[in-house]
Amino acid sequence: MIVTHYPITTRPCGDAVLLAAVPLEPASAEHTREVALFFKSGSLPDTINDTADMGVRLARNIGGGLQIIGSATVRNNEVTLPFADHSGTAPLTEPETTPLAGKRVALALHGVETPEMIYQWLAFHREAQGLEGALILTRQGPEAAEALATALSQRPVKSISTVLVVSFDTPLGRSQDGDETLPFYAPDAPGRDRMEFPTPDPWRAPFTEIVTFELLRHLFLAQARGVLNLALSDLLPQGPQGSVFDLACAAPAGMVPLIGHRIYPWSLHKKAAAGFGDHICRRFDASPANPRWCLAPAKAPAEAVWRLVRVVGAAPGDIPPLPYLRCMALRHTGGSVSQIVPKSSLVEDADLLKLAQASFGTRPRRPPRARLEVRPERIEGRCGIVTCMKNEGPFILEWLAHHRAIGVDDFLIYTNDCTDGTDRLLDLLQERGIVTHRDNPYRGTGMKPQHAALQAAADEPLVHAVDWMICIDVDEFINIHVGAGRLEDLFDAVPDANMISMTWRLFGNSDLAEFEERFVTEAFTRCAPQESRKPHQSWGFKTAFRQMGIFKKLGVHRPKGLQPQLVDQIRWVNGSGLPMPRKEYRNAWRSTQDTYGYDLVTLNHYAVRSAESFLVKRDRGRVNHVDRDQGLIYWFRMNNNREEDRSIARLNGAVRAEYDRLLADPQIAAAHAACVAAHHARIAALRARPEYAAFYAEITSHRMQRLSRMLPQFGANVFQSGPSVVPDAVLERAGEPGFFFTIRQPIRTE
Repeated sequence: MIVTHYPITTRPCGDAVLLAAVPLEPASAEHTREVALFFKSGSLPDTINDTADMGVRLARNIGGGLQIIGSATVRNNEVTLPFADHSGTAPLTEPETTPLAGKRVALALHGVETPEMIYQWLAFHREAQGLEGALILTRQGPEAAEALATALSQRPVKSISTVLVVSFDTPLGRSQDGDETLPFYAPDAPGRDRMEFPTPDPWRAPFTEIVTFELLRHLFLAQARGVLNLALSDLLPQGPQGSVFDLACAAPAGMVPLIGHRIYPWSLHKKAAAGFGDHICRRFDASPANPRWCLAPAKAPAEAVWRLVRVVGAAPGDIPPLPYLRCMALRHTGGSVSQIVPKSSLVEDADLLKLAQASFGTRPRRPPRARLEVRPERIEGRCGIVTCMKNEGPFILEWLAHHRAIGVDDFLIYTNDCTDGTDRLLDLLQERGIVTHRDNPYRGTGMKPQHAALQAAADEPLVHAVDWMICIDVDEFINIHVGAGRLEDLFDAVPDANMISMTWRLFGNSDLAEFEERFVTEAFTRCAPQESRKPHQSWGFKTAFRQMGIFKKLGVHRPKGLQPQLVDQIRWVNGSGLPMPRKEYRNAWRSTQDTYGYDLVTLNHYAVRSAESFLVKRDRGRVNHVDRDQGLIYWFRMNNNREEDRSIARLNGAVRAEYDRLLADPQIAAAHAACVAAHHARIAALRARPEYAAFYAEITSHRMQRLSRMLPQFGANVFQSGPSVVPDAVLERAGEPGFFFTIRQPIRTE
């Protein structure tokens, strides 16, 4: 195996950088030759001097770089540069197409891959695809490229005759803002919050010189039998169709598209670097990405343009993309697997395991076995609710009565810092066996109250005993639309489901300003339309789920901590009984245009209640987003009075009967009355404060009432900015068909 390093020297050209000047025809006695000029992206010549020696036949921008083809004056192996701002000369870089002529060649970008990895990569593709040669464009400098060529020459790969290592004396990349000295950010990383690259090495900055592929074509690859464009961390196993090079030669335009499937190790052996054979897992919720290609140059159209992700002008027709494997722990080195991918999304793939063992002889670390959980104490069909409360006393009995009426068996309620008698009322209810009341253990933990409560709930016998678990708040009411409106009717409607998401429907204050001791579900009947994409809180959901061990812990909106090896056991449906897509399994907390549904069940969300009660809610603070004020923007987003919905009223008789049974206990009735009195007193105290009085006047104004009926007509930036950005003239167009209002950028007002 002959390994040769080809350093390419760039040169300034005015404000631009000339990568190379490549003659496209043999030298002759004439002083003119067809020449291709390739300029680095970022700073390009402003004008082409049409009166200069070079007759420009083609000038095209390729990914920011400029390629110019024309008839140029050549003397002493130098070409005259025909630009208005630079009329000097540049040396020609003569093509070296003979070494790879007629061969099956891989074209690969080199970044951090070691010589050992490259050796394994070459050997793999020799066996899988009949590889005969390779061109490796290194992202590092000429010195590193020379060292790489030397290392590869010391370990030849049988049947691969030629490897060219090409380098440039200028970095072929830049950071996102154009400063090549800034930290490197990898575009394949899951996100900036998950990956950090502190290396300020410009040679490893994100690759931007797409024009380089055309340059390499003319310099080295024009006579190759086939060119396979992959990274050195990518693998293309042999498919049932045979070699990809043969497929490209048989394709009408000489091109076979490829599509990447990202693969990962489960974990790595202690102190061991990742290798190809460690990659035995896929993400169950990922889609293919990173298109690449294999091309037969002689078969492709002459006008085709080579780029990183496609060959422009060589349409593949009806040839489907072939899958290749992108080994992500080889692209992002030095950290744990969890730094590059959420491990709850990884599942072992039998074909990948077989490939690792057969092609690389490894014994990779495999995911632990997982089985569905069987708890002897669990009672089939029993349903429980876990919730958190603070100063919710006046609303507790109705909420309990409603959910007892629809079939909830157990209530585990955590409270903290109550001053309105909530704790006293819940203690009495616990003495009667109606609820289980616990003090929220969040103090000193650094956790938000709701998260601390859900963590503590995992150790409660009540939680272990129930079959179906639901985490909802006291301002959320389950509204079942099938059968008699009970949970058993909902479960019967989707008998195979083990997760049922109930999408919020936001109920506003129905223009009620003052607090009255009435049922929430009877007082507040105006709400958002079912199709309410904005604000994004409109389609939040909560999830009833069977405790089967598929997830590790309780979550606010749905269970969390998916055990990915059990992903195929999930039977998750939306509020219309339709399956939720796999991409939602790990983190979804809200419905989308494709996943919302209300046919079977709705979660009525009374987030604001009356304006006076909202003052108390704002004063109390939040149990989850504790650092966010429930101010005017919150009221604006959540107070949706567009439509009317009274469907929950069909349960009023059963709920009223349950409510009356609770109030029949004199001590419970007295505790409830004390909570109501405390609520009135707190309202009076808050309204006596100037800042709350002004806030109350604003949220009860005629303007805010009008806006509460217009929310579906506003864009996301309006909800992020608040009601002040809505001009008064817009209020006159409430309900006008087709009218929509938004602003360009959100304005932070609180």
